[in-house]
Amino acid sequence: MTLREAIEQYILWRRAHGAKFTTGANLLHHFLRYADGDATCDAVTTSQVLAFLAGKGPLARHRENKYYALVGLWRHAIRRGHATRSPLPNSEPKSPPRTPPYIYSHDELRRLLAPATVESSRRGAVQLDAVTFRTLLLLLYGAGLRFSEATRLTLADVDLTEDVLTIRATKFYKSRLVPIGPQLARVLANNMPMRRRGGLAQGETSFLLANRDGTRLASSTVQAALDALRHAAGVHGTAGGRRIPRLHDLRHSFAVHSLTAWYRQGADVQRLLPVLSTYLGHSDLEGTKVYLSMTPELLQQASLRFAQYARGGEDE
Repeated sequence: MTLREAIEQYILWRRAHGAKFTTGANLLHHFLRYADGDATCDAVTTSQVLAFLAGKGPLARHRENKYYALVGLWRHAIRRGHATRSPLPNSEPKSPPRTPPYIYSHDELRRLLAPATVESSRRGAVQLDAVTFRTLLLLLYGAGLRFSEATRLTLADVDLTEDVLTIRATKFYKSRLVPIGPQLARVLANNMPMRRRGGLAQGETSFLLANRDGTRLASSTVQAALDALRHAAGVHGTAGGRRIPRLHDLRHSFAVHSLTAWYRQGADVQRLLPVLSTYLGHSDLEGTKVYLSMTPELLQQASLRFAQYARGGEDE
């Protein structure tokens, strides 16, 4: 079996087991620029692998992604007899630590989501209007959605009778139901009739959120809009987090604020963590751990809970 055939078989195998594997597939196809795809897997040399891993810039987590894509490929190929050895180096430089996410405070969120502030930041916008932009931000924080999930929602995916969103074919090819709170439900109830009357919505399969011309929102456009909004609202990054807060940090903030609220309420956090994981659309708790940054507020609540436990569960 050739290297190219082994790569295609591995991609199909990963997808058959529930992974979208888009990034991994792209990396493995890119590897064919460094190795002969028509040769066997055993013909690949360590020098070719190192050239692929090195790239052209400084050491970054992208190298780690490339390395583990190849690790998976050769593990699969060796187990099936398509290769007898791995050309990967015996050791890899340690990836730089992940930059902590920016966790928005409740006060910052109030300033960011104030209708007047959003409106002023979108004056003169050609495509993304203020109402659509604010609704998107509320979905990212209020429902903890990924950007791709929020921008893929159609009118039919919003059930305001039950206050539930249907998130279809997400990161792991799974769909899930996401209950929403009354405030977010009211925003959607007010905006959906406007979307239907806008003239561009072609039935219930049209996007819930769209540009003025009906096209799907682009992450670059929305991130630029967020940067302008942050400037208008006086929200900036900190030394302990990202220099420039991202859209995805709204999802991180949702997870951290949910956990903090549970600690305050005296809830059984260990029991509720799998619930949060399911709500966020993760396949296991490991995926959720990435979102639970230890902010000072969260650390304080966890410490209070531990102190209460150490005293035998007595109330403070």
